[in-house]
Amino acid sequence: MSAAPDHTPTIAQASLSQRLAPYAPVLLVIGLMALGLMAIPSTSSWLTLTVSGLAMGMMIFIMASGLTLVFGLMDVINFGHGAFVSVGAFVGVSFLLLLENMTGAPSLALNLTAMFVAILGAMAATALMGWAFEKVIVKPVYGHHLKQILVTMGGLIVVEQLIIVLWGPEEIYITRPEALKGAVTFFGAAIEKYRLVAVGIGAVVFLAMRWVLRSTKIGLIVRAGVENGEMVQALGYRLRLVFVGVFLAGSALAGLGGVLWGLYQEVITAHMGNQSMILIFIVVIIGGLGSVEGCFIGALLVGLLQNYVAFLEPKLALISNIGLMVAILMWRPMGMIPVVKAK
Repeated sequence: MSAAPDHTPTIAQASLSQRLAPYAPVLLVIGLMALGLMAIPSTSSWLTLTVSGLAMGMMIFIMASGLTLVFGLMDVINFGHGAFVSVGAFVGVSFLLLLENMTGAPSLALNLTAMFVAILGAMAATALMGWAFEKVIVKPVYGHHLKQILVTMGGLIVVEQLIIVLWGPEEIYITRPEALKGAVTFFGAAIEKYRLVAVGIGAVVFLAMRWVLRSTKIGLIVRAGVENGEMVQALGYRLRLVFVGVFLAGSALAGLGGVLWGLYQEVITAHMGNQSMILIFIVVIIGGLGSVEGCFIGALLVGLLQNYVAFLEPKLALISNIGLMVAILMWRPMGMIPVVKAK
């Protein structure tokens, strides 16, 4: 009789793969950056594209994080999310135009103060708009996904037309604050100052959201509501108020993203939020519905891939992120870091 086969290596391999599995999405970002370094002949060009991709990813994350929270907790498919991006951009730019003495001064402190005021104004406006949007449009269609798609899309169209009425139908070209114009040279790479600021703001927003969700009582209630809303209500918490609070926070984040995105493109239109929804939905889907960490990693992947591909083969840039979404879903059908609800 032959000896039983030794399964020790297989067990060891399985154990290693299980230990690495939680870090696979992060390793995917690092791997994409390494592939970019190998494919792009110039190190300085790779560094420029990498910072640009990270900045783009951070801004997409800010816009998408609110949507993924709203879907994860409230089970609401909000196709009108782009309206908050557009309104945030127009309100923020309006504040910047009022503060042109500060934005035009060659002082980084004054420029950042003006941006901070514009961001606060945009977030306040979109949060108020989110409260009305949830109460009038979303609340009557809870639990009905098809109706949610239809009414929120209708809400997006109405808001776009209101923007045209208030600010006019023409594109508005804007300039960045004086101290954020131009670029700095780093290891031979020219890196735009504004993109460094965008990376910093995105990182702060992600860390703040992660801290709130993991280290505060309200974050615990939100995460518990995502996994088992009925249990949260049974414990005496008013989940309805949590719903409204999350919707307001998601709307405010979209407004913040709109300001940053408008300054990134240096032009704003009434339809800019609708146009950005493609990237936002891709990020939310590949990250895992309801997952802030997955949304963050997905946004970085989208930003990096689009910049690398646009440099290497511009014609493929438009479909590169669709290909990324298909590949991720074939690997992990529920997204990279899915939130599993209790049944």
